[in-house]
Amino acid sequence: LFLFVVFAAMLFIPAWTFNYWQAWVFLAVFFVSVSAISAYLMKNDPKLLERRAGGSEQETSQKIIQFLLTIAFLASIIIPSLDHRFAWSVMSPYFAAIGDVLVATSLLIIFLVFKENTFTSRVVEVDAEQKVISTGLYALVRHPMYMGALLLFVGIPLALGSWWGLLTFI
Repeated sequence: LFLFVVFAAMLFIPAWTFNYWQAWVFLAVFFVSVSAISAYLMKNDPKLLERRAGGSEQETSQKIIQFLLTIAFLASIIIPSLDHRFAWSVMSPYFAAIGDVLVATSLLIIFLVFKENTFTSRVVEVDAEQKVISTGLYALVRHPMYMGALLLFVGIPLALGSWWGLLTFI
């Protein structure tokens, strides 16, 4: 609930309006998906949920990368909201629908990674019981969660109706 309120604030305060249908649809798609993933993990893999919630990077380079990704993620939400407020972009509603599909698909990919690899941690670490995964999406790409995250970085600005927001992907 706290995360939902923070996301809503990042969307509606810069937009300076609640009359932003793309933001409402995005919030629904994102939070229904994230809630379903969380509920699944609470029931079926609480240790994975613990690993995802805690820990911090030890290496300076990893801390810098995480910081930059956090800034880019926040910008991928705030820039489209400013775009909506100041009408920088004109985008067909079809692109917003495509963006919402990309957001849902990216979260589905992340969910499939969680199901396949119970050691998916928030930080770079190796557990004694961990093994190399080569099934599921891992059979197609070495880091499928990164692939899902890349889709998310493209999907969010489209879902929010902003061409300028796509700059955060770069």
